[in-house]
Amino acid sequence: MLKILVVEDDRQLATTLKYLVEDNPRYQVVAIADDLDSALDAAAQHRPELALVDLRLAHGTTGFSVAVRLADENIPVLFVTGKAPDFPMPDLALGCLMKPFTAEDVHRSLAMAEDMMRGRETFRPRMPPNLTLYDATIEPDPEPQPGYIPSRRSLKTRLEHWIAGTQH
Repeated sequence: MLKILVVEDDRQLATTLKYLVEDNPRYQVVAIADDLDSALDAAAQHRPELALVDLRLAHGTTGFSVAVRLADENIPVLFVTGKAPDFPMPDLALGCLMKPFTAEDVHRSLAMAEDMMRGRETFRPRMPPNLTLYDATIEPDPEPQPGYIPSRRSLKTRLEHWIAGTQH
């Protein structure tokens, strides 16, 4: 059974996501959190194997900050959001599932995330159209273009750019 942490500030959506996830007996939601602090507390207490994280959270925190901190605890993240980042972030998440989604989208996304976490090749015939997976195996060009900054060093700038673009 895969233990999952849901990090979502919309309580109704978090509860709906919990029921969709647990509709498959292979998955169990061990906790629901609504911001960075509650996510870290839940992760420490329940040791989830995967976190489903919205990008906009309560108390001015973001899913990016949650992903960074959960990565320190070796807990993979799958973003679940209404507006996806414009760029892949394999150093922060396995991928991004866009809202709105169906139960089938959630189940297929979890199965694909689990395959990625376990290093298994996925043979699922249909990837949900609202799921984007990030490929962590793609290495940066050894001869970077002028102005290129490796993703970890440019993370703050990329996040600020994305956040500024979503506040219109």
